[in-house]
Amino acid sequence: MKFNKLGDTNLDVSSICLGTMTFGEQNNQKESFEIMNYAIEKGINFFDTAEQYSAPCTKDSYGRTETIIGNWFIEKNNREKIILATKISGPGKQWIRGGNLQYTEKNITLAIENSLKRLKTDYIDLFQM
Repeated sequence: MKFNKLGDTNLDVSSICLGTMTFGEQNNQKESFEIMNYAIEKGINFFDTAEQYSAPCTKDSYGRTETIIGNWFIEKNNREKIILATKISGPGKQWIRGGNLQYTEKNITLAIENSLKRLKTDYIDLFQM
């Protein structure tokens, strides 16, 4: 596996990033764990998720992917092996923070705090808007 620096940080990320938007909807937790285990075995250390996943993004699927990833971190005790990227939702999802999804300090703080809880971690490596 090839690795690259993430921007101007000291983080080395695999050239392949595991997208996780199907975790919790198209893939159940067991299947998602198998996918993440396989990715690690192949040298992938860069995982991408979002607060609104899994897809399709609905009130019922909101946050499910991050929860599955958090459960995997706890079961595998391997958070430090993963460079984790997640994203704040944009406008249009009424079930997320009451639909008030402008990129304000309050909304960004809430999104980060809630993602950290679902991911069962105390840090996110890359937070995207």
